[in-house]
Amino acid sequence: MKYYHLFIIFAFFSCSKKIVSSKTWTSYDETSQVASFASNQDQNMRFKLIQSKNSDKNEIFKSIYNQIGNFSEDEYIQLLPYILDKDILTIQNSIEAKYLNYEKLTKWYLYRILKYESNQETFLNAILAINPNAVKEARECDLNKNKNKLHPIYGMPILLKDNINTKGMPTTAGAVALKDNIANNAFIVDKIATKGAIILGKANLSEWAYFLCENCPSGYSALGGQTLNPYGRTIFDTGGSSSGSGVVVAANYAVAAVGSETSGSIISPASQNSLVGLKPTIGQVSRTGIIPISSTLDTAGPMAKNVIDTSILLSAMTGQDTQDATTIGHSNFGDVWSSFSENELKGKRFGVFKEFLENSSYKNTIEKLKAQGVEIIEIESQEMNFEGYITFLNADMKVDLPKYFKFHSSVYNRFKDVSDVIAFNKQDSHVRIPYGQALFEGIVAENISETAFNKLKNRFNKEAISFFETPISKYNLDAILSINNYNSAHAAMAKYPCLTIPMGYNVTGEPIGITFISRPFEEEKLLKIGFAFEKLNPVRISPKNYK
Repeated sequence: MKYYHLFIIFAFFSCSKKIVSSKTWTSYDETSQVASFASNQDQNMRFKLIQSKNSDKNEIFKSIYNQIGNFSEDEYIQLLPYILDKDILTIQNSIEAKYLNYEKLTKWYLYRILKYESNQETFLNAILAINPNAVKEARECDLNKNKNKLHPIYGMPILLKDNINTKGMPTTAGAVALKDNIANNAFIVDKIATKGAIILGKANLSEWAYFLCENCPSGYSALGGQTLNPYGRTIFDTGGSSSGSGVVVAANYAVAAVGSETSGSIISPASQNSLVGLKPTIGQVSRTGIIPISSTLDTAGPMAKNVIDTSILLSAMTGQDTQDATTIGHSNFGDVWSSFSENELKGKRFGVFKEFLENSSYKNTIEKLKAQGVEIIEIESQEMNFEGYITFLNADMKVDLPKYFKFHSSVYNRFKDVSDVIAFNKQDSHVRIPYGQALFEGIVAENISETAFNKLKNRFNKEAISFFETPISKYNLDAILSINNYNSAHAAMAKYPCLTIPMGYNVTGEPIGITFISRPFEEEKLLKIGFAFEKLNPVRISPKNYK
Protein backbone atom coordinates (compact mmCIF):
# COMPACT_ATOMS: atom_id res chain seq x y z
CA MET A 1 0.00 0.00 0.00
CA LYS A 2 2.86 2.34 0.88
CA TYR A 3 4.39 1.90 -2.59
CA TYR A 4 1.00 2.42 -4.24
CA HIS A 5 0.70 5.84 -2.56
CA LEU A 6 4.21 6.74 -3.61
CA PHE A 7 3.32 5.78 -7.18
CA ILE A 8 0.22 8.01 -7.10
CA ILE A 9 2.22 10.96 -5.74
CA PHE A 10 4.93 10.45 -8.35
CA ALA A 11 2.35 10.18 -11.11
CA PHE A 12 0.64 13.39 -9.97
CA PHE A 13 3.81 15.45 -10.01
CA SER A 14 4.96 13.92 -13.27
CA CYS A 15 1.64 14.79 -14.85
CA SER A 16 1.76 18.36 -13.51
CA LYS A 17 5.28 18.81 -14.79
CA LYS A 18 4.31 17.36 -18.15
CA ILE A 19 1.46 19.87 -18.46
CA VAL A 20 3.80 22.78 -17.79
CA SER A 21 6.58 21.47 -20.00
CA SER A 22 4.20 21.06 -22.92
CA LYS A 23 3.86 24.84 -23.16
CA THR A 24 6.47 25.62 -25.79
CA TRP A 25 6.53 28.05 -28.68
CA THR A 26 6.34 26.91 -32.29
CA SER A 27 6.77 29.62 -34.90
CA TYR A 28 4.14 29.81 -37.62
CA ASP A 29 3.82 31.12 -41.16
CA GLU A 30 2.63 34.71 -40.81
CA THR A 31 2.82 35.66 -44.51
CA SER A 32 -0.90 36.08 -45.11
CA GLN A 33 -1.42 37.74 -41.74
CA VAL A 34 1.26 40.34 -42.44
CA ALA A 35 -0.06 40.95 -45.97
CA SER A 36 -3.42 41.97 -44.49
CA PHE A 37 -1.78 44.84 -42.58
CA ALA A 38 -0.23 46.49 -45.65
CA SER A 39 -3.27 48.62 -46.47
CA ASN A 40 -4.10 49.57 -42.88
CA GLN A 41 -5.06 53.25 -42.67
CA ASP A 42 -3.17 53.53 -39.40
CA GLN A 43 0.54 53.71 -40.20
CA ASN A 44 1.30 52.32 -36.72
CA MET A 45 -0.51 49.10 -37.61
CA ARG A 46 1.24 48.30 -40.91
CA PHE A 47 3.24 45.44 -39.47
CA LYS A 48 5.93 43.87 -41.63
CA LEU A 49 6.32 41.00 -39.18
CA ILE A 50 4.98 39.80 -35.85
CA GLN A 51 7.47 37.19 -34.67
CA SER A 52 11.07 38.04 -33.92
CA LYS A 53 13.69 36.70 -36.33
CA ASN A 54 16.45 37.23 -33.79
CA SER A 55 15.44 35.38 -30.65
CA ASP A 56 13.74 32.19 -29.49
CA LYS A 57 10.85 32.52 -27.05
CA ASN A 58 11.60 29.04 -25.75
CA GLU A 59 14.77 30.41 -24.18
CA ILE A 60 12.57 32.69 -22.08
CA PHE A 61 10.27 29.79 -21.27
CA LYS A 62 13.23 27.67 -20.18
CA SER A 63 13.98 30.21 -17.46
CA ILE A 64 10.37 29.87 -16.31
CA TYR A 65 10.38 26.03 -16.35
CA ASN A 66 13.52 26.00 -14.25
CA GLN A 67 11.79 28.03 -11.53
CA ILE A 68 8.14 27.01 -11.28
CA GLY A 69 8.67 23.25 -11.07
CA ASN A 70 5.35 21.47 -10.74
CA PHE A 71 3.20 24.56 -10.35
CA SER A 72 -0.06 23.42 -11.93
CA GLU A 73 -3.11 24.86 -13.65
CA ASP A 74 -5.17 23.90 -10.61
CA GLU A 75 -2.91 25.90 -8.32
CA TYR A 76 -2.98 28.81 -10.78
CA ILE A 77 -6.80 28.85 -10.73
CA GLN A 78 -6.90 28.49 -6.95
CA LEU A 79 -4.72 31.59 -6.45
CA LEU A 80 -6.28 33.69 -9.22
CA PRO A 81 -8.90 35.43 -7.00
CA TYR A 82 -6.14 36.70 -4.69
CA ILE A 83 -3.90 38.09 -7.45
CA LEU A 84 -5.66 38.97 -10.71
CA ASP A 85 -6.23 42.75 -10.92
CA LYS A 86 -5.62 43.15 -7.20
CA ASP A 87 -3.68 46.17 -5.93
CA ILE A 88 -0.47 45.83 -3.94
CA LEU A 89 -2.03 46.51 -0.53
CA THR A 90 -4.71 43.86 -1.12
CA ILE A 91 -2.10 41.31 -2.20
CA GLN A 92 -0.02 42.10 0.88
CA ASN A 93 -3.10 41.57 3.06
CA SER A 94 -3.70 38.18 1.42
CA ILE A 95 -0.11 37.22 2.19
CA GLU A 96 -0.52 38.32 5.80
CA ALA A 97 -3.67 36.17 5.95
CA LYS A 98 -1.62 33.23 4.54
CA TYR A 99 -3.81 32.76 1.45
CA LEU A 100 -0.58 32.92 -0.54
CA ASN A 101 3.06 33.85 -0.10
CA TYR A 102 5.70 35.66 -2.15
CA GLU A 103 7.00 32.46 -3.71
CA LYS A 104 3.53 31.42 -4.88
CA LEU A 105 2.82 34.95 -6.08
CA THR A 106 5.96 34.96 -8.22
CA LYS A 107 5.32 31.48 -9.58
CA TRP A 108 1.76 32.50 -10.44
CA TYR A 109 2.95 35.37 -12.62
CA LEU A 110 5.63 33.23 -14.28
CA TYR A 111 3.08 30.51 -15.00
CA ARG A 112 0.68 33.09 -16.43
CA ILE A 113 3.37 34.47 -18.75
CA LEU A 114 4.08 30.94 -19.97
CA LYS A 115 0.38 30.15 -20.31
CA TYR A 116 -0.44 33.10 -22.57
CA GLU A 117 2.86 33.72 -24.38
CA SER A 118 3.14 30.09 -25.55
CA ASN A 119 -0.32 30.20 -27.16
CA GLN A 120 -0.55 31.40 -30.77
CA GLU A 121 -4.01 32.83 -30.08
CA THR A 122 -3.01 34.91 -27.04
CA PHE A 123 0.72 35.73 -27.21
CA LEU A 124 1.58 39.43 -26.92
CA ASN A 125 5.37 39.40 -27.46
CA ALA A 126 5.61 41.43 -24.27
CA ILE A 127 8.56 39.75 -22.52
CA LEU A 128 12.24 39.92 -23.50
CA ALA A 129 13.84 38.22 -20.49
CA ILE A 130 13.01 36.51 -17.20
CA ASN A 131 15.08 36.88 -14.04
CA PRO A 132 16.51 33.36 -13.48
CA ASN A 133 16.55 34.00 -9.71
CA ALA A 134 13.06 35.46 -9.31
CA VAL A 135 11.58 32.54 -7.36
CA LYS A 136 14.70 32.20 -5.22
CA GLU A 137 14.44 35.90 -4.33
CA ALA A 138 10.73 35.50 -3.56
CA ARG A 139 11.52 32.56 -1.27
CA GLU A 140 14.01 34.78 0.58
CA CYS A 141 11.29 37.42 0.93
CA ASP A 142 9.11 34.83 2.65
CA LEU A 143 11.91 33.89 5.02
CA ASN A 144 12.84 37.47 5.93
CA LYS A 145 9.56 39.37 5.78
CA ASN A 146 9.31 39.88 9.54
CA LYS A 147 12.55 41.87 9.65
CA ASN A 148 12.90 43.32 6.12
CA LYS A 149 9.38 44.26 5.06
CA LEU A 150 9.56 48.05 5.40
CA HIS A 151 7.77 49.09 2.20
CA PRO A 152 4.65 47.78 0.38
CA ILE A 153 6.74 47.00 -2.71
CA TYR A 154 8.40 44.20 -0.72
CA GLY A 155 8.02 40.85 -2.50
CA MET A 156 6.04 42.32 -5.39
CA PRO A 157 7.01 41.05 -8.89
CA ILE A 158 7.86 44.04 -11.10
CA LEU A 159 8.80 44.09 -14.80
CA LEU A 160 11.19 46.66 -16.25
CA LYS A 161 11.35 48.21 -19.69
CA ASP A 162 14.40 46.73 -21.37
CA ASN A 163 16.34 49.96 -21.63
CA ILE A 164 16.88 49.93 -17.84
CA ASN A 165 20.10 48.26 -16.69
CA THR A 166 19.42 45.19 -14.58
CA LYS A 167 22.14 42.98 -13.14
CA GLY A 168 21.92 39.35 -14.28
CA MET A 169 19.93 40.08 -17.43
CA PRO A 170 20.90 41.76 -20.70
CA THR A 171 19.75 45.34 -21.27
CA THR A 172 19.04 45.49 -24.98
CA ALA A 173 16.66 48.33 -25.93
CA GLY A 174 15.24 45.57 -28.13
CA ALA A 175 18.25 45.80 -30.46
CA VAL A 176 20.37 42.94 -31.79
CA ALA A 177 23.45 45.08 -31.23
CA LEU A 178 22.86 45.02 -27.46
CA LYS A 179 21.81 41.38 -27.18
CA ASP A 180 24.74 40.64 -24.85
CA ASN A 181 24.87 43.96 -23.01
CA ILE A 182 25.35 43.11 -19.34
CA ALA A 183 25.60 45.89 -16.78
CA ASN A 184 25.09 46.68 -13.12
CA ASN A 185 21.71 47.85 -11.89
CA ALA A 186 20.44 51.27 -12.82
CA PHE A 187 20.05 53.51 -9.78
CA ILE A 188 16.26 53.03 -9.71
CA VAL A 189 16.62 49.24 -9.89
CA ASP A 190 18.86 49.27 -6.85
CA LYS A 191 16.29 51.40 -5.04
CA ILE A 192 13.43 49.04 -5.90
CA ALA A 193 15.43 45.90 -5.13
CA THR A 194 16.72 47.25 -1.82
CA LYS A 195 13.11 47.63 -0.70
CA GLY A 196 12.56 43.95 -1.50
CA ALA A 197 10.75 44.02 -4.85
CA ILE A 198 11.20 41.02 -7.13
CA ILE A 199 12.54 42.08 -10.53
CA LEU A 200 10.61 39.51 -12.56
CA GLY A 201 12.20 40.31 -15.93
CA LYS A 202 12.40 42.72 -18.84
CA ALA A 203 9.55 43.96 -21.02
CA ASN A 204 9.62 44.50 -24.77
CA LEU A 205 9.63 48.07 -26.12
CA SER A 206 9.73 50.09 -29.28
CA GLU A 207 13.35 49.50 -30.28
CA TRP A 208 15.78 52.14 -29.03
CA ALA A 209 12.79 53.75 -27.26
CA TYR A 210 11.16 54.54 -30.62
CA PHE A 211 14.04 56.66 -31.89
CA LEU A 212 15.37 54.38 -34.61
CA CYS A 213 13.04 54.30 -37.61
CA GLU A 214 10.49 56.59 -39.28
CA ASN A 215 6.86 55.58 -39.83
CA CYS A 216 7.34 52.27 -38.05
CA PRO A 217 4.91 50.60 -35.66
CA SER A 218 5.15 51.31 -31.97
CA GLY A 219 5.98 48.23 -29.95
CA TYR A 220 8.30 46.61 -32.48
CA SER A 221 11.82 45.50 -31.62
CA ALA A 222 14.17 43.20 -33.46
CA LEU A 223 14.63 41.01 -30.38
CA GLY A 224 11.06 40.93 -29.16
CA GLY A 225 9.05 41.15 -32.34
CA GLN A 226 5.81 43.12 -32.51
CA THR A 227 4.23 43.80 -29.12
CA LEU A 228 0.45 43.39 -29.30
CA ASN A 229 -2.33 45.14 -27.39
CA PRO A 230 -4.35 42.68 -25.24
CA TYR A 231 -7.51 44.77 -25.76
CA GLY A 232 -7.24 44.07 -29.48
CA ARG A 233 -4.35 41.96 -30.75
CA THR A 234 -3.24 43.37 -34.13
CA ILE A 235 -6.25 45.74 -33.95
CA PHE A 236 -5.28 48.47 -31.48
CA ASP A 237 -1.95 50.28 -31.21
CA THR A 238 0.07 49.43 -28.10
CA GLY A 239 1.40 52.95 -27.78
CA GLY A 240 5.11 53.51 -27.45
CA SER A 241 7.82 53.35 -26.52
CA SER A 242 7.10 51.64 -23.18
CA SER A 243 4.83 49.30 -25.12
CA GLY A 244 5.78 46.11 -23.32
CA SER A 245 5.58 47.77 -19.90
CA GLY A 246 2.00 48.73 -20.66
CA VAL A 247 1.02 45.38 -22.12
CA VAL A 248 2.49 43.27 -19.28
CA VAL A 249 0.52 45.19 -16.66
CA ALA A 250 -2.72 45.15 -18.66
CA ALA A 251 -2.38 41.39 -19.16
CA ASN A 252 -1.53 40.81 -15.46
CA TYR A 253 1.98 39.47 -16.09
CA ALA A 254 3.27 41.44 -13.08
CA VAL A 255 1.95 43.64 -10.29
CA ALA A 256 3.32 46.76 -12.02
CA ALA A 257 6.05 47.85 -14.42
CA VAL A 258 8.57 50.60 -14.96
CA GLY A 259 8.58 52.50 -18.23
CA SER A 260 10.56 55.45 -19.48
CA GLU A 261 9.55 58.58 -21.33
CA THR A 262 11.15 61.27 -23.41
CA SER A 263 7.90 62.54 -24.88
CA GLY A 264 4.76 60.43 -24.37
CA SER A 265 6.42 57.05 -23.96
CA ILE A 266 4.76 56.26 -20.61
CA ILE A 267 1.53 58.20 -21.10
CA SER A 268 0.82 56.75 -24.57
CA PRO A 269 1.06 53.00 -23.75
CA ALA A 270 -0.63 53.51 -20.38
CA SER A 271 -3.59 55.16 -22.13
CA GLN A 272 -3.69 52.54 -24.88
CA ASN A 273 -3.69 49.69 -22.35
CA SER A 274 -6.22 51.17 -19.89
CA LEU A 275 -3.64 51.81 -17.18
CA VAL A 276 -2.44 54.47 -14.81
CA GLY A 277 0.89 55.90 -15.90
CA LEU A 278 2.97 58.65 -14.34
CA LYS A 279 5.58 60.68 -16.19
CA PRO A 280 7.42 62.36 -13.29
CA THR A 281 9.07 65.75 -13.20
CA ILE A 282 12.64 65.64 -14.46
CA GLY A 283 14.67 65.20 -11.27
CA GLN A 284 12.09 63.18 -9.36
CA VAL A 285 13.62 59.90 -10.60
CA SER A 286 17.23 59.09 -11.49
CA ARG A 287 18.19 58.28 -15.10
CA THR A 288 21.59 56.72 -14.31
CA GLY A 289 21.93 53.35 -16.06
CA ILE A 290 19.04 53.87 -18.46
CA ILE A 291 19.76 53.87 -22.20
CA PRO A 292 19.16 57.49 -23.18
CA ILE A 293 17.59 59.52 -25.93
CA SER A 294 17.80 62.92 -24.26
CA SER A 295 19.41 63.83 -20.95
CA THR A 296 17.26 66.96 -21.10
CA LEU A 297 13.90 65.19 -21.23
CA ASP A 298 14.32 61.51 -20.28
CA THR A 299 12.75 60.08 -17.14
CA ALA A 300 11.59 56.72 -15.85
CA GLY A 301 8.16 56.28 -14.30
CA PRO A 302 5.65 53.77 -12.89
CA MET A 303 2.85 52.04 -14.80
CA ALA A 304 0.14 50.15 -12.92
CA LYS A 305 -3.54 49.17 -12.90
CA ASN A 306 -4.46 51.74 -10.26
CA VAL A 307 -3.27 54.92 -8.57
CA ILE A 308 -2.27 53.25 -5.29
CA ASP A 309 0.19 50.90 -7.02
CA THR A 310 1.52 53.78 -9.13
CA SER A 311 2.20 55.74 -5.94
CA ILE A 312 3.87 52.80 -4.22
CA LEU A 313 6.17 52.07 -7.16
CA LEU A 314 7.10 55.75 -7.53
CA SER A 315 7.97 55.86 -3.85
CA ALA A 316 10.20 52.80 -4.25
CA MET A 317 12.08 54.34 -7.19
CA THR A 318 12.97 57.79 -5.89
CA GLY A 319 16.10 59.05 -4.21
CA GLN A 320 18.98 61.47 -4.71
CA ASP A 321 21.59 60.18 -7.12
CA THR A 322 24.99 61.87 -7.18
CA GLN A 323 25.45 60.72 -10.79
CA ASP A 324 22.26 62.48 -11.92
CA ALA A 325 22.45 66.11 -10.86
CA THR A 326 18.76 66.71 -11.59
CA THR A 327 17.83 64.63 -8.51
CA ILE A 328 20.00 66.52 -6.04
CA GLY A 329 17.95 68.52 -3.56
CA HIS A 330 14.77 66.54 -4.14
CA SER A 331 13.73 64.39 -1.20
CA ASN A 332 12.48 60.85 -1.41
CA PHE A 333 8.83 60.49 -2.39
CA GLY A 334 7.08 59.15 0.69
CA ASP A 335 3.90 57.37 1.71
CA VAL A 336 1.20 59.47 0.02
CA TRP A 337 -1.28 56.63 -0.48
CA SER A 338 -2.20 56.54 3.22
CA SER A 339 -3.65 60.05 2.89
CA PHE A 340 -5.68 59.42 -0.28
CA SER A 341 -9.31 60.53 -0.05
CA GLU A 342 -12.32 60.14 -2.32
CA ASN A 343 -13.23 63.76 -1.44
CA GLU A 344 -10.08 65.25 -2.98
CA LEU A 345 -11.88 66.60 -6.07
CA LYS A 346 -14.31 69.01 -4.41
CA GLY A 347 -13.27 72.63 -4.92
CA LYS A 348 -10.46 71.79 -7.35
CA ARG A 349 -10.05 73.98 -10.42
CA PHE A 350 -9.24 72.22 -13.69
CA GLY A 351 -8.52 73.69 -17.10
CA VAL A 352 -10.01 71.82 -20.05
CA PHE A 353 -9.16 72.40 -23.70
CA LYS A 354 -12.20 73.54 -25.65
CA GLU A 355 -11.22 71.57 -28.76
CA PHE A 356 -11.13 68.31 -26.78
CA LEU A 357 -14.78 68.71 -25.72
CA GLU A 358 -15.72 67.28 -29.11
CA ASN A 359 -14.55 63.93 -27.73
CA SER A 360 -17.61 62.36 -26.08
CA SER A 361 -15.62 60.48 -23.41
CA TYR A 362 -13.79 63.66 -22.43
CA LYS A 363 -16.99 65.74 -22.40
CA ASN A 364 -18.90 63.18 -20.30
CA THR A 365 -15.99 62.96 -17.87
CA ILE A 366 -15.94 66.72 -17.44
CA GLU A 367 -19.64 66.64 -16.59
CA LYS A 368 -18.99 63.99 -13.92
CA LEU A 369 -16.30 66.20 -12.42
CA LYS A 370 -18.61 69.20 -12.35
CA ALA A 371 -21.17 67.15 -10.44
CA GLN A 372 -18.48 66.52 -7.76
CA GLY A 373 -17.96 70.21 -7.14
CA VAL A 374 -15.00 70.64 -9.47
CA GLU A 375 -14.69 74.06 -11.07
CA ILE A 376 -14.09 73.64 -14.81
CA ILE A 377 -12.52 76.43 -16.81
CA GLU A 378 -12.54 76.05 -20.58
CA ILE A 379 -9.28 77.22 -22.11
CA GLU A 380 -7.87 77.72 -25.59
CA SER A 381 -4.56 75.98 -26.24
CA GLN A 382 -1.91 78.38 -27.44
CA GLU A 383 0.22 77.58 -30.43
CA MET A 384 3.68 76.16 -29.88
CA ASN A 385 6.38 75.97 -32.52
CA PHE A 386 7.90 72.48 -32.52
CA GLU A 387 10.12 73.15 -35.54
CA GLY A 388 13.54 71.70 -34.78
CA TYR A 389 12.27 69.14 -32.26
CA ILE A 390 13.97 66.19 -34.00
CA THR A 391 17.13 68.25 -34.38
CA PHE A 392 17.08 68.83 -30.63
CA LEU A 393 16.66 65.10 -29.86
CA ASN A 394 19.34 64.20 -32.43
CA ALA A 395 21.84 66.50 -30.75
CA ASP A 396 21.12 65.16 -27.28
CA MET A 397 21.31 61.48 -28.26
CA LYS A 398 24.48 62.06 -30.27
CA VAL A 399 26.17 63.08 -27.01
CA ASP A 400 24.27 60.98 -24.47
CA LEU A 401 24.37 57.51 -26.05
CA PRO A 402 28.20 57.35 -26.26
CA LYS A 403 28.30 58.22 -22.55
CA TYR A 404 26.00 55.32 -21.80
CA PHE A 405 28.15 52.96 -23.89
CA LYS A 406 31.31 54.07 -22.10
CA PHE A 407 30.14 54.19 -18.49
CA HIS A 408 27.09 51.94 -18.17
CA SER A 409 27.35 49.11 -20.71
CA SER A 410 29.50 46.09 -21.50
CA VAL A 411 29.60 46.76 -25.26
CA TYR A 412 31.99 49.71 -25.40
CA ASN A 413 34.62 47.57 -27.12
CA ARG A 414 32.21 47.20 -30.09
CA PHE A 415 29.95 50.26 -29.97
CA LYS A 416 31.17 53.71 -29.12
CA ASP A 417 28.53 55.81 -30.85
CA VAL A 418 25.45 55.69 -33.08
CA SER A 419 27.47 55.23 -36.26
CA ASP A 420 28.85 51.93 -34.93
CA VAL A 421 25.30 50.66 -34.38
CA ILE A 422 24.26 51.77 -37.87
CA ALA A 423 27.17 49.87 -39.42
CA PHE A 424 26.33 46.76 -37.40
CA ASN A 425 22.66 46.87 -38.47
CA LYS A 426 23.61 47.21 -42.14
CA GLN A 427 25.39 43.86 -42.02
CA ASP A 428 21.97 42.17 -42.00
CA SER A 429 19.44 44.94 -42.50
CA HIS A 430 16.54 42.66 -43.47
CA VAL A 431 16.66 40.92 -40.10
CA ARG A 432 18.06 43.63 -37.83
CA ILE A 433 16.24 46.74 -39.11
CA PRO A 434 13.23 45.75 -41.27
CA TYR A 435 11.82 49.27 -40.88
CA GLY A 436 15.15 50.99 -41.53
CA GLN A 437 17.12 53.29 -39.25
CA ALA A 438 16.38 56.74 -40.66
CA LEU A 439 16.35 58.45 -37.26
CA PHE A 440 19.71 56.95 -36.32
CA GLU A 441 21.12 58.16 -39.61
CA GLY A 442 19.75 61.61 -38.79
CA ILE A 443 21.62 61.59 -35.49
CA VAL A 444 24.94 60.94 -37.23
CA ALA A 445 24.23 63.65 -39.81
CA GLU A 446 23.30 66.23 -37.16
CA ASN A 447 25.80 69.09 -36.88
CA ILE A 448 23.96 71.80 -34.96
CA SER A 449 26.29 74.02 -32.96
CA GLU A 450 26.18 74.07 -29.17
CA THR A 451 25.01 77.68 -29.25
CA ALA A 452 22.16 76.91 -31.65
CA PHE A 453 21.24 73.81 -29.64
CA ASN A 454 20.99 75.75 -26.38
CA LYS A 455 18.95 78.45 -28.10
CA LEU A 456 16.57 75.81 -29.42
CA LYS A 457 16.31 74.10 -26.04
CA ASN A 458 15.59 77.38 -24.26
CA ARG A 459 12.91 78.34 -26.79
CA PHE A 460 11.14 75.02 -26.43
CA ASN A 461 11.25 75.21 -22.64
CA LYS A 462 10.01 78.80 -22.50
CA GLU A 463 7.14 78.23 -24.94
CA ALA A 464 6.09 74.97 -23.28
CA ILE A 465 6.05 76.52 -19.80
CA SER A 466 3.94 79.37 -21.19
CA PHE A 467 1.56 76.83 -22.78
CA PHE A 468 0.64 75.55 -19.30
CA GLU A 469 1.55 78.43 -16.99
CA THR A 470 -0.51 81.07 -18.77
CA PRO A 471 -3.86 79.38 -17.99
CA ILE A 472 -2.68 77.92 -14.65
CA SER A 473 -1.70 81.37 -13.35
CA LYS A 474 -4.61 83.25 -14.91
CA TYR A 475 -7.30 80.92 -13.53
CA ASN A 476 -5.48 79.55 -10.46
CA LEU A 477 -5.75 75.98 -11.78
CA ASP A 478 -4.83 72.83 -9.88
CA ALA A 479 -4.27 70.90 -13.11
CA ILE A 480 -4.92 70.90 -16.83
CA LEU A 481 -6.83 67.95 -18.29
CA SER A 482 -5.78 66.36 -21.58
CA ILE A 483 -6.50 63.13 -23.45
CA ASN A 484 -4.02 60.25 -23.77
CA ASN A 485 -0.64 61.68 -24.81
CA TYR A 486 -2.03 64.63 -26.79
CA ASN A 487 0.02 67.16 -24.82
CA SER A 488 2.98 64.98 -23.87
CA ALA A 489 5.43 66.93 -26.03
CA HIS A 490 4.39 70.19 -24.35
CA ALA A 491 4.76 68.62 -20.90
CA ALA A 492 8.12 67.12 -21.84
CA MET A 493 9.59 70.44 -22.91
CA ALA A 494 8.09 72.25 -19.91
CA LYS A 495 9.30 69.43 -17.60
CA TYR A 496 5.82 69.19 -16.07
CA PRO A 497 4.57 65.87 -14.65
CA CYS A 498 1.66 63.98 -16.23
CA LEU A 499 -0.67 61.35 -14.78
CA THR A 500 -2.94 59.39 -17.10
CA ILE A 501 -5.86 57.34 -15.78
CA PRO A 502 -8.41 55.17 -17.64
CA MET A 503 -11.31 57.34 -18.80
CA GLY A 504 -13.25 54.72 -20.75
CA TYR A 505 -13.36 52.87 -24.06
CA ASN A 506 -14.50 54.01 -27.47
CA VAL A 507 -17.14 52.16 -29.50
CA THR A 508 -14.58 49.67 -30.83
CA GLY A 509 -13.36 48.82 -27.33
CA GLU A 510 -10.10 50.74 -27.60
CA PRO A 511 -9.05 52.25 -24.26
CA ILE A 512 -8.86 56.01 -23.76
CA GLY A 513 -7.25 57.87 -20.87
CA ILE A 514 -7.62 61.25 -19.23
CA THR A 515 -4.31 62.95 -18.45
CA PHE A 516 -3.78 65.37 -15.57
CA ILE A 517 -0.87 67.82 -15.97
CA SER A 518 0.46 70.08 -13.20
CA ARG A 519 3.50 72.12 -12.20
CA PRO A 520 6.90 70.52 -11.51
CA PHE A 521 7.17 68.32 -8.40
CA GLU A 522 3.42 68.30 -7.81
CA GLU A 523 3.23 64.52 -8.18
CA GLU A 524 1.63 64.16 -4.75
CA LYS A 525 -1.19 66.50 -5.75
CA LEU A 526 -1.67 64.66 -9.06
CA LEU A 527 -1.84 61.27 -7.35
CA LYS A 528 -4.33 62.46 -4.74
CA ILE A 529 -6.52 63.95 -7.47
CA GLY A 530 -6.04 60.79 -9.53
CA PHE A 531 -7.14 58.51 -6.71
CA ALA A 532 -10.35 60.49 -6.20
CA PHE A 533 -11.01 60.50 -9.94
CA GLU A 534 -10.43 56.74 -10.13
CA LYS A 535 -13.04 56.21 -7.41
CA LEU A 536 -15.47 58.54 -9.21
CA ASN A 537 -14.94 56.84 -12.57
CA PRO A 538 -14.03 53.13 -11.94
CA VAL A 539 -14.19 52.13 -15.60
CA ARG A 540 -11.13 49.92 -16.00
CA ILE A 541 -11.82 46.33 -17.01
CA SER A 542 -9.30 43.61 -17.84
CA PRO A 543 -8.94 42.65 -21.50
CA LYS A 544 -11.56 39.95 -22.03
CA ASN A 545 -9.20 37.22 -23.24
CA TYR A 546 -6.82 37.73 -20.29
CA LYS A 547 -9.13 37.43 -17.29
